[in-house]
Amino acid sequence: MNLNDLTFQEKLGQMMMVGFEGKHVNDRVKDLILKYKVGGVILYKKNYDSYEEMLKLIKDLKELNKVNKVPLFIAIDQEGGRVNRMPNELLNLPSAHLLAKSGGEKLVKKAYSIIGDILYDSGINMNFAPVFDIKRFSDNHAIGDRAFGENKKDVTKYGIDAMQELQRKNVISVIKHFPGHGITKKDSHFFLPIVEKDIEQIENVDMMPFKIAIRNGADAVMVSHIVIKSVSRTLPASLSRKFIGKYLRQKLKFKGLVITDDLKMRAIRFIYGYKLAVRQAFTSGSDIVLFRFTPKDEKNAIEQVYNMARSGVIKEYRVNRSTKRILNLKQKYSISDDVIYNGVDVENINEKIQEIRDETF
Repeated sequence: MNLNDLTFQEKLGQMMMVGFEGKHVNDRVKDLILKYKVGGVILYKKNYDSYEEMLKLIKDLKELNKVNKVPLFIAIDQEGGRVNRMPNELLNLPSAHLLAKSGGEKLVKKAYSIIGDILYDSGINMNFAPVFDIKRFSDNHAIGDRAFGENKKDVTKYGIDAMQELQRKNVISVIKHFPGHGITKKDSHFFLPIVEKDIEQIENVDMMPFKIAIRNGADAVMVSHIVIKSVSRTLPASLSRKFIGKYLRQKLKFKGLVITDDLKMRAIRFIYGYKLAVRQAFTSGSDIVLFRFTPKDEKNAIEQVYNMARSGVIKEYRVNRSTKRILNLKQKYSISDDVIYNGVDVENINEKIQEIRDETF
């Protein structure tokens, strides 16, 4: 797909990834795909009651999008442990921390190979995982046992193992939560964490796993809703053009996709509101803006993006740059709405998962 084949509206649509309520393709979803040409959809466990329902929903989304010029990102958060989006028929894998502590590199690779098989064979082409944050607090902390370790060395090693296993299975790995959510005790789902530490300390510790992952072929990075006061004052990294441009693009020399964390998260919604959040997200340098608003706010948010584009607040050259990155990644992973995915053999996969569960403490 050539960039010049798309209208400006279609390019803007590629920069949006949306979630939705419900378990089937309703009128709201049809509007998002057919009218607004969104480039991606993120699925949650609430979107299906069974594995069969999940497969059908993915097929229906792809079928609906076939009239558009660009295939869909079908994304999910599948880490294992506390963050499990798979239907109940599939056994859950242990947390990242438990995998690393119990079996090291071998077990991490084995687990993420299984995750890659499940996602790819189900038609899911993007995974918001693994976590590259450092564990500093208890297991039930916002990051906690989702992290591979308590130091940058372990997080880097096991994180890259997990990332590359997903890539090997032809699933896009989106590493998160840049610049490192482990640095703060607050959970950005509910509060806006403000980090007072010097940026040099953050660069040398929390950013380091991301820096090395980028050198090792990271395709996409999710930026978190945490405020690094010494850099962006009151703006979270996800909404800061200075932060994304200076650190992720320039210092870390990242040329892949930059994706915001969900703008629906309470830390953003209550402080900024969807209008300001969307405005900042589309002018910050992110390539994809992720949001799950109410139907009314969702429509208003998208119309606001169009108005910003028409008035020149969103620059066409920047939209072209982001859309080019998106198209390149979809082509790199041969993403297509035409391929039929029949799912995994649940019994066989569960046997493999149980073997891993048996190996963890």
